[in-house]
Amino acid sequence: MAGHSKWANIQHRKGRQDAKRGKVFSKLIKEITVAARMGGGDVSANPRLRLAIDKAKGESMPKENMDNAIKRGTGQLEGVTYEEARYEGYGIAGAAVIVDCLTDNKVRTVADVRHAFSKYGGNMGTDGCVSFQFKHCGQLMFAPGTDEDALMEAALEAGAEDVVTNDDGSIEVITGPWEFTAVKEALEQAGFTAEFGEVTMKAQNETELSGDDAARMQKLLDALEALDDVQEVYTSAVMDE
Repeated sequence: MAGHSKWANIQHRKGRQDAKRGKVFSKLIKEITVAARMGGGDVSANPRLRLAIDKAKGESMPKENMDNAIKRGTGQLEGVTYEEARYEGYGIAGAAVIVDCLTDNKVRTVADVRHAFSKYGGNMGTDGCVSFQFKHCGQLMFAPGTDEDALMEAALEAGAEDVVTNDDGSIEVITGPWEFTAVKEALEQAGFTAEFGEVTMKAQNETELSGDDAARMQKLLDALEALDDVQEVYTSAVMDE
């Protein structure tokens, strides 16, 4: 058993992501473009591209948008060249924060990220200062009441790395980052549909925040996520509702 208000926190985070759908398409197009540039335009031979396409389909992105993003990545269409950049730092009460970006101007991006950290009570750190505290993995979350034994058997058979039951009864299935889609599909075929699933940087140890600290931390996360060049923000902070 593990975790602190895991189900509530996942639902809260998902709700905040859903509210920001205006930026979702632009972020996904960037990711598809970069994935195609780095690994080629063949979805079957490029796990990162397959993951990005699956996510875009989940957001109902038109196929033409996806195809054009792939073509820009492979050079068939002209487009902006984006670079990957990761910034790390600390939020309220020392909570770890990772900010993953795709940018055409690293000077602008690092200045924007540093400004958000300092304005909202955090500190930007050096490369690698917190990333060791996170695991790059796939995470599938199942609601309390799910048949734990049956899910565990199906998950391990599908190639999952671990199955964790939290204190609130929710169950997490952890996968390798590039095995996420295959495990998700196998579980759906076995009758288990996750309420929430993503490839993420999962904090190995969490920092529990409440009251004013939680509110201040949320402002910092919101400010970072609002930046145009930011793709994902990961944190060890767990906020009480």
